[in-house]
Amino acid sequence: MSSPSPTIEVKNDVVVDSEKARDPYEVVLEAADDPQQRSSARKWLTVLLISSTSLCATCASSMASFAEQGTMEEFHASRTVAILAISLFVEGLGWGPLLVGPLSEVYGRNIIYRVSVGLFFVFSFPVAFAPNMAVFLVFRFVTGFCGSAFLSVAGGSVSDLFSNHKVGNPMAVYTLSPFFGPIIGPLISGFMNQHLNWRWTYRLLIIWIFCQWMALLVFVPETYAPVILKRKAARLRKTTGDDRYWAPLDRQHKSLAHSMAISIYKPFQLLLFDRMALLLDIWTALLLGILYLAFQAFPIIFEQGHGFSMGITGLTFLGIGVGQIMAFATQPYWNNRFRRDREAYKGHPPPETRLFQGEVGAVLVPIGLFWLAFTTYPSVHWIVPIIGSAPFGMGMYYVYSSVFTYLVVAYRPIAASAMAANSALRSAFAAVFPLFAPAMYKTLGTVGATALLAGLTTLMLPLPFVFRRIGARLRAKSKFAA
Repeated sequence: MSSPSPTIEVKNDVVVDSEKARDPYEVVLEAADDPQQRSSARKWLTVLLISSTSLCATCASSMASFAEQGTMEEFHASRTVAILAISLFVEGLGWGPLLVGPLSEVYGRNIIYRVSVGLFFVFSFPVAFAPNMAVFLVFRFVTGFCGSAFLSVAGGSVSDLFSNHKVGNPMAVYTLSPFFGPIIGPLISGFMNQHLNWRWTYRLLIIWIFCQWMALLVFVPETYAPVILKRKAARLRKTTGDDRYWAPLDRQHKSLAHSMAISIYKPFQLLLFDRMALLLDIWTALLLGILYLAFQAFPIIFEQGHGFSMGITGLTFLGIGVGQIMAFATQPYWNNRFRRDREAYKGHPPPETRLFQGEVGAVLVPIGLFWLAFTTYPSVHWIVPIIGSAPFGMGMYYVYSSVFTYLVVAYRPIAASAMAANSALRSAFAAVFPLFAPAMYKTLGTVGATALLAGLTTLMLPLPFVFRRIGARLRAKSKFAA
C-alpha cells in the first residue's frame, strides 16, 4: 500500500518537507477540508441559518408573555404560575450549555444542532397540546434546554468559519440574534393572542422550528476542525485499508464524563473565586433580567396606562429592538477601532481594549431606563417612553458584545467555562425577574419600579471603566485568567 504523498510547507520563510516535521499518517486540514476556505456565500449562509435558529429559540422564550392570560383561564392557574412558562424556558436555555458544550467538542457542532432542533421540534408538541399546566410547564423547560445549543455552541461555529481578523461582522450578526429574539416574541404573540386561542402561539412556533430544522439539515455542514479531521482519518482508513491514518482527536483519551463534570463545576468555581468574572456576569445578568421583566412591565405601562390593545402593546417592544439594530449598525466603527488596537499592540492587544465598547453601553443603559421611568405617566405621549427604551436596547448590545469578547479572550484557557458561567447566571436572573415584576410595579408604581432598575444599572456603570484600567493587574492575580 502506497504511503501518502509528501507535502511542502513554508515555515519562517524556509521551505521544508512536512514529512520530516510530522508523522506522515497524521491527517491534516487541506484547502478542501478547511471550513475557513469555503466560499463567502456558503459561510455566510451557515452563519445566517445558525443565527436565525438562535433567534427562534430566544423568541420562543418571550412568545409566552401574551399567552399567559389564556393559560390562566384554561388551566385555572394564578399569574405567578403562568409566568413560569417564561422562567422555566429561560432556565432551560441557561443550563443546556453545560451538557451540549462538551458533547460538541467530541461529536462536532452539526450533530448537536440537528439533534437539538429535532428534540426542540418534537417536545414543542406537548407544549402546544398540553392537557394540564404541569405538562405545559415541564415541556417548556425541556424545549428551552433543547434550544440552548444555539446560545453556546453556535458562537464556536462562527469562529470556526472565519479567521480572527474577519470574524467581527459575522460574530456581530450572531450576537444580535439571541437578544433580538425576545423582542420579536411579544410582537408575534400579542396579535395572535388578541385574535386566536393561546395554543396557536405554540403551533406557529412548531412550524417555525420545523423550517429551521430542515434548513440546518440541508445547508449547514460540520465546521469543527478536529471532528472534520477525525472523519477524514476514518474515511482514509476505510478506503485504503491502512489503519495507520489518524487524527489528533483519535489520540485524545479524554473521558466524556470527566469533560461534562468539568463543564458543570468549573463555571461555578469561576464565579466563586474570580471577582472580576463574577461582577461582569452579574452586570450582564441584571440587564437580561430587566429585559425579561419588561414582558410583565410593558403591559402595565401601555395596556393599563395608555389603553393599548394586546397586539399594539407587543409593538412597543420595537423601541428596544430599534436600539439594538442601531448599535449593530455601528459595528464597522468598532471593527476599525479594534484593528487600530491590534496595530498599536503589534497584533496582541490586551483584553481590556474590548471594554471601551462596554463603557459606552454602561452609560446608555441607565439613560434609557431613567428616560423610560419618568415618562410612564399616562399624561405623557406614548411615543416618548418607547423612544426612551431605544438607548437601553443600544446599551445592552454594546455591553454584551464587550463582555462576551472580554471573557473569551481574558479567560482563554477556560473560555467555554467562562461563557457557561455567564449563561447560567444570566438565565437565573431572567427567570426570577418576571416573577416579582407584577408585585413590584403594583407596590412602587411604574415610575418607582423602573427608576429602581435604572438605579441598579447605575451602580454597575463603573465596572468597565474600572476593569479597563486595572484589569491587567487583576488577571495577573487570577488563577483562571490568561
